[in-house]
Amino acid sequence: MSIAPRRKRGGYFPSESGDPAPLIVRVKHRVRFSDVDPMAVLWHGRYANLFEQANEELGRSCGLDYGDFKRAHLLAPIVQLHVDYFAPVVLGEQVSIIGKMIWTESARMDIEYEIHKEDGTLAATGYTVQMFVEPSGVPLMASPTILETCRQRWRDGEFGGLQ
Repeated sequence: MSIAPRRKRGGYFPSESGDPAPLIVRVKHRVRFSDVDPMAVLWHGRYANLFEQANEELGRSCGLDYGDFKRAHLLAPIVQLHVDYFAPVVLGEQVSIIGKMIWTESARMDIEYEIHKEDGTLAATGYTVQMFVEPSGVPLMASPTILETCRQRWRDGEFGGLQ
């Protein structure tokens, strides 16, 4: 009897045929002294910061950054964060962070991440889920206009450069 591995290597969110391809960005980061633990290995808590770098670049690229949320009188807190670690990253190493916004019809943003070492080795994967809420903290059950505008542009192929 074979047991499937518990840890995933991406593909956290299901997609259906006909869904637009994910929006993808790539960001580089050189691991600094302040990023590492006493063994000069990237501290596990810093992976959220690396994910955020890709998240912010995705937002800037498609009209869903934190400034856009503020102008729309919305908050978009991260309500789920998950990381699977595969290989250590060390002080001075440059990593590539890939962020993939996955299509969803829900009032949320699903983003998957990959972190690759300089030699191409997969160091970590993970995901975040961001929900939309009013400034008072009331969650939105329907997608806000800002997200619907992004989706329409996504469907129309305006983000072709994000592949």
